[in-house]
Amino acid sequence: MKIPPKGKTPLSLAIIIIAVIALMSATFTEDLRVLTGTSTFKAKAAAAASSSSSTSTSTSTSVERDVSSRETSEAVVDEEDKIEFKRKKCSTTKGKWVFNSSKEMPYTDESCPYLDKQLVCQRNGRPDDKYLYWEWELDDCTLPRFNVENVLQKLRGKRLMFVGDSLQRAQWQSFVCLIQAHIPPKRKLIKRNEANCWFKAKDYNATIEFYWTPFIVESNTDKYIVPDPNKRILRVDSISAHAQSWVGVDILVFSTYTWWMSVESIKCSWHSFVNGEEGYDELDRRIAYRLGIKTWANWIDSFINPNTTRVFFATMSPSHTRSLDWGREDGIQCYNETMPVARRGFSGSGTDMEMMQAVTDVVERMKVPVTVLNVTQLTNHRIDAHVSVYTQLDGKVLSDEQKKNPHRYADCIHWCLPGVPDIWNQLLYAYL
Repeated sequence: MKIPPKGKTPLSLAIIIIAVIALMSATFTEDLRVLTGTSTFKAKAAAAASSSSSTSTSTSTSVERDVSSRETSEAVVDEEDKIEFKRKKCSTTKGKWVFNSSKEMPYTDESCPYLDKQLVCQRNGRPDDKYLYWEWELDDCTLPRFNVENVLQKLRGKRLMFVGDSLQRAQWQSFVCLIQAHIPPKRKLIKRNEANCWFKAKDYNATIEFYWTPFIVESNTDKYIVPDPNKRILRVDSISAHAQSWVGVDILVFSTYTWWMSVESIKCSWHSFVNGEEGYDELDRRIAYRLGIKTWANWIDSFINPNTTRVFFATMSPSHTRSLDWGREDGIQCYNETMPVARRGFSGSGTDMEMMQAVTDVVERMKVPVTVLNVTQLTNHRIDAHVSVYTQLDGKVLSDEQKKNPHRYADCIHWCLPGVPDIWNQLLYAYL
């Protein structure tokens, strides 16, 4: 056998070594992809974008746009590996907000005449519009686009009702605005007041309704709002006065949270409101909330036929009144925020996880199946999408002086429309 000269490696052995190294490199790259959720294509795209950014002298706004553009291009690659949305296999809470500068607006605050004036941020003077171009992208599944014709076919001959407070009314308005432009003027009707609203698509015999009840259970602030939270009294064991309006509805979407957060303890009456200040107990709001959700669940189990009615419960819509939650020490609530919080799994002080768990615990024990529409996690990130100071008070747009006082006037509970509630309805559509 011929011994190769010292320091030389046989050609066949060299080929084997090179192949092993290449295989190890590929395996390592794929392991990193699995651990970080980043494909090799994404890594190249990110590197290219990073290189471009490092040679640029653009402003911070341009940097934000570059980041957003990069995220959008990554999303296109990700879609190839995702499965079609399936209710039992896809999580709507695991995802990220992706900026899409080419997103087409399904409606505007000028094109839809049914929006509350307090929510039309662009018309109320908001100078930026980036908040309109963010899309919620699921990690493992493709979230279907809101298809108007498909929605109307699913609602043919049916009643869809949103039940809750002003945030639910905003979701109702969003839903109506998403479909109304596709219906000829003479083929649609609308009736609205502060408490109950309905929109009808005549050709489909379909109605989309809103029913006002901020606590779901009965309270002394149902008909005439009691401004002082400390004077509100709830009947956490009674719901029938409201529930009689839900009988016969084909699709019910419930939500209640924000009004419970006004005080630490809630006055609860076990009989009627006749006794006023004398006939109540004070309960921790979390205990009262759980009792109220149980009362709602008992009514659903007793009076709803799951063969004819579908029931949804939308989880809490978080407020953003503490800028320290997202690390802005000099911030004033949600005022002047123009970008979502990018941190995965972000949750601030406006989200009470114990109350969230109460919904889960109660729903799991119900006989009638209830679909929990989890909008909380995706909404947690959207510190940029509240109406803030671009709203109205007593029928008038805030003055320049009022806008300079966000401590008093910034609304970090309600959402601009178009905006976040459109995504809630995209999730609802995915489950319909």
